[in-house]
Amino acid sequence: MSLEIKKYDVVIVGAGLAGLAAARELQVAGKNVAVITKLHPLRSHSGAAQGGINAALSEEDSIELHEFDTVKGSDYLADQDAVNLMCSKAPETIRWAEHMGAAFSRTEQGTIAQRPFGGQSKPRACYAKDRTGLTLLQTIYEQMHRENVKVYDEWYCMDLLYEDGKVNGVVAYDIKSTQTAIFNAKAVMFATGGYGRAFSVNSNAHANTGDALSIVARHGLPLEDMEFVQFHPTGLAGSGVLISEAARGEGGRLYNSEGERFMERYAKEKMELAPRDVVSRAITTEIREGRGVGPNKDAVAIDLTHLGEEIIMERLPELRDLAITFLGQDMIKEPIHIAATAHYSMGGIPCNIDGQVQKSPTELVEGFYAAGECSCVSVHGANRLGANSVLEALFFGRHVGKAIARDVDGLGFKDATEQNAQKALAQLETLLTNNGSERVPELRNELQESMTFDAGVFRTRETLLRQKEKIAELKRRYKDIRIDDKSKVYNTDLQEAIELGHLIDFSSFIVEGALAREESRGAHYREDFPTRNDEKFLQHTFGYMKEDGSIELEYADVVLGKFEVKERTY
Repeated sequence: MSLEIKKYDVVIVGAGLAGLAAARELQVAGKNVAVITKLHPLRSHSGAAQGGINAALSEEDSIELHEFDTVKGSDYLADQDAVNLMCSKAPETIRWAEHMGAAFSRTEQGTIAQRPFGGQSKPRACYAKDRTGLTLLQTIYEQMHRENVKVYDEWYCMDLLYEDGKVNGVVAYDIKSTQTAIFNAKAVMFATGGYGRAFSVNSNAHANTGDALSIVARHGLPLEDMEFVQFHPTGLAGSGVLISEAARGEGGRLYNSEGERFMERYAKEKMELAPRDVVSRAITTEIREGRGVGPNKDAVAIDLTHLGEEIIMERLPELRDLAITFLGQDMIKEPIHIAATAHYSMGGIPCNIDGQVQKSPTELVEGFYAAGECSCVSVHGANRLGANSVLEALFFGRHVGKAIARDVDGLGFKDATEQNAQKALAQLETLLTNNGSERVPELRNELQESMTFDAGVFRTRETLLRQKEKIAELKRRYKDIRIDDKSKVYNTDLQEAIELGHLIDFSSFIVEGALAREESRGAHYREDFPTRNDEKFLQHTFGYMKEDGSIELEYADVVLGKFEVKERTY
């Protein structure tokens, strides 16, 4: 059977907020665009965002304050030109979403309601109860669908067509039948989200396996700032299912087993509304030092009972349902148990302010773009402020879509051939026919548990070296895997085997970057180097995978601006 070759102006991989917003802009601009997604778009992880989307809308707030909070929150590693663009366009982005039909919660005066979030000078997070991401995702999906964008849902992207510095499309297969096709295009945009599934306790959907990152890395292209992995302070104890920062924004208080409101020790002014990295380390420290709650003493308590039933049911109904479902605890009647959970990736595919992917700190790849969590335009630096991720996805998705529409007619089109898909086809064949002794679930569990333990909230040279060895061992064992399902119809064994390869590959970038960064900055905390070292490490990490699988690092300057680099205190 010959391989089908589909031709488009632009192919977008990923159908969350960033991918759908870009697709809509391209379609409206008259471009021939296709979206490839391994999930139906409405199952995208963007829909799991609960708490809000930032914009300086109120009279007491300002764009400059939003910028400052973002830069300070990033531990001064964010690129200030990108931060300025995102924050200055945030109010317009909210109005755009609202005019397309997004129904935000309202104040009694009829204005869009805003709640306080960690590290923010003013209440800035616009919200739709505690279902903000789902509200926005449904809105953008409807409007993208209205424009008749072609969506290939339940198609899995296997490889990038990259040759002589130019991207010419992707290779993907239909999950329903394993039928492979080439999507030939002038430009490709990756918008595939995060990679929280590399850790055992995480808030991410099962689909968040970082596929795009290792696809890019396997072509010798860099990944940026991968050592900066955000742990959200409030995941439900045991499962890591997210309890939104809205719980703290509405007045939730954290207590340890001794009844202490312990944030006084860690962030006396901001308390529970300190940035996520600060609160996550505080919670983990309380547990490590024996002041945890629960049967395993592996959590702390967040108390919302003082808010009363009316406010909880009006503003946090989904969070209450989650706690009842997963813990059997009703936040109206009692404190609920939470602990830090792997949540967000500040690093990713390096790109400039228009989403063009970088071949190095000074060179661009022709015809290749990225936006959303898989990208690193570096608006978050070393630590992301809550409610800036939904803003980044929606704003940069739209912004990069417009940039591609402007650029695409000037990009060359190179016809793809079946030969371009041989690497992907060979990988599929190997996984389907290999009869080794290793099993995907066991290897995945070993990776996730070791990443959580040795490359998690706290790190040292010793734990990171141990994890580096573990990843090398898992890479060797991965070559000897076997899957039981050899069929071609909805073969989830096959998909999970491919995803495991991605998890292992990009995890090596996290560990290598963390080993080399001998300082503590934002979400990256080295117990053996507990202070920030601006003289040596006020730089972005660029990692390159060599042919032997090793990672080579180089560094690039942070784009500074009007906000002077200072000590970060709350």
